[in-house]
Amino acid sequence: MICAISGEVPEDPVLSTKSGLLFERRLIQRYIEDHGKCPVTKEELAMDDLVTVKTNKIPKPRPLQAASVPGLLGMFQNEWDALMLSNFALEQQLHTARQELSHALYQHDAACRVIARLKKERDESRTLLAQAERQIPISAAGPAPVAAVTNGKRALEDEVGPDGKKIRPGINPVIIDELTECNSVLSAQRKKRQVPPSLAPIDALERYTQISSHPLHKTNKPGILSIDIHHSKDIIATGGIDTNAVLFDRPSGQVLCTLTDHSKKITSLKFVPRDELLITGSADKTARVWQGNEDGSYGCRHTMRDHGAEVEAVTVHASQKYFATASRDSTWCFYDISTGSCLTQVGEASGQDGYTSAAFHPDGLILGTGTSEGVIKIWDVKSQARVAKFEGEVGHVGTVTAMSFSENGYFLATAALDGVKLWDLRKLRNFRTLSPYDPDTPTSSVEFDFSGSYIAVAGSDIRVYQVANVKTEWNLVKTLPDLSGTGKVTSVKFGADAKYVAVGSMDHNLRVFGLPGDEQMEEAKSESAAQ
Repeated sequence: MICAISGEVPEDPVLSTKSGLLFERRLIQRYIEDHGKCPVTKEELAMDDLVTVKTNKIPKPRPLQAASVPGLLGMFQNEWDALMLSNFALEQQLHTARQELSHALYQHDAACRVIARLKKERDESRTLLAQAERQIPISAAGPAPVAAVTNGKRALEDEVGPDGKKIRPGINPVIIDELTECNSVLSAQRKKRQVPPSLAPIDALERYTQISSHPLHKTNKPGILSIDIHHSKDIIATGGIDTNAVLFDRPSGQVLCTLTDHSKKITSLKFVPRDELLITGSADKTARVWQGNEDGSYGCRHTMRDHGAEVEAVTVHASQKYFATASRDSTWCFYDISTGSCLTQVGEASGQDGYTSAAFHPDGLILGTGTSEGVIKIWDVKSQARVAKFEGEVGHVGTVTAMSFSENGYFLATAALDGVKLWDLRKLRNFRTLSPYDPDTPTSSVEFDFSGSYIAVAGSDIRVYQVANVKTEWNLVKTLPDLSGTGKVTSVKFGADAKYVAVGSMDHNLRVFGLPGDEQMEEAKSESAAQ
């Protein structure tokens, strides 16, 4: 009696009443549960159709091979051979699977590289297309190249003179009249200007603490070298050692865009709020004008390559139609923002020390520059003539790292290794020196707020002073610690109405100091009640 499924003698035989076939109970039961049919005839079959066959329980006879020692050895040898063959087959399968996996990973890595390269090429093509679209209307409708009179002859801007330098168009009488008119208007407004009631009071500044920190730049190349703020939109721009400029929306805490076209560190940047522009200067010897778009992104509009060394400073004229750059090649350039053309490049024949800082006077007719040898030079923009020079015992010790004109039009603050010197422009003299740090710690940044009521000094920490006059003392209001751990604060900027202070250090974080949230709400309520 043989099972119709296994072909062996069943231990628990059952008989199908429909087909008369014999099965092992456990096998036919499992087959019926899965299929509900007879495995041989394929007829419908249920467990009720099976009849148990009663048999005597007898022990199974021992196989012939197991009846002797040689037979057992033969059985063991066969089992061992089968085991080895199975193991060898498994090893071959494993080796094949490893090869297939390695090939698949290689293909995946190659595909990722190709995709990354295609994305980069796509982004570069989009950038070039956007630049071309912006420049086509300008080039189509723009005027012919401006000519300048040099020794009785007319020369185009890109012509080279006998000394090997490019001949510039110059600042023509029309531009001079425009600068003079802007100066007259701003001077008249300044005399009527009063300190705004919304300006943060001294007791509020005394309570300032860090309210946020934002990692905007790369950690492998840390360091924020320059900060500027678009006050009407509360957007902060930072320039870093990682060659990137980052635009950060402070109210939302979101990065709007990152500008990556420079090849070396960004040393200076300035907003031009009227036309939604940003100007950056870099150690790659170039300055760039970036145009803001409706979606918050910025695209490169002009690239200026007129300097022969690092561009250390950019500063925007009060009319917001022109800007200047200062470079370590010992020259400064005056540009038209709309065309990106260099109108004049000014340098002194004896100038050996490069420029490291620059700033326009709030009225726009004076440009201040600082050099790597601690010399302060004051220039008349209309004639490009140097009208004042502070050096030697009067000047600084070490590189002039920063300068800032007060909005009152009278004071100039310059920073260097020996601290901050305050200059009275009416008498062209130094009337006070702030030395907050030890002789080995340079002052990296100095900045007046827009109202001219406060001045911030940055070195190993940040110190905010109350602006007084020439004779009275300038009192220290608040010392803000350097929380970067680097011991070097590189840039500082006041927010609108001095409601907060933005700080950049030699790490990759932008830090904002101000009143904590609850106190800020109370301050706003008190201001509303006072108004």
